[in-house]
Amino acid sequence: MTISDDRLKAFEAKYANDKAVAFKITSKRNKKLGLWAAEILGAADPEAYAREVIASDFIEAGDEDIIGKVEGDLDEAGKAQTPDMVRNKLAEFEAEAKSEVAEELEHRS
Repeated sequence: MTISDDRLKAFEAKYANDKAVAFKITSKRNKKLGLWAAEILGAADPEAYAREVIASDFIEAGDEDIIGKVEGDLDEAGKAQTPDMVRNKLAEFEAEAKSEVAEELEHRS
């Protein structure tokens, strides 16, 4: 194996790891958003609602699908939040999720 092959494999491994970490952060963030919205909605099964929110993120690229789901559900229940309020919560939960994942990775090392 040449040096460039080694570097390519290392780059590919780092890229795969970075994608896995990003996915974990996004999933944690989305679950937190779902649980937050479930509390506002008074959902009988907050975990089930959080799973719906997580699943809604696979509809299209970006965050608009998840923001639209949560905002729509809150609006429909008469507990309206503006898209900016939902975005702010999403950003808050992303910061928390990043911190949690970093801590998990640190403990694995």
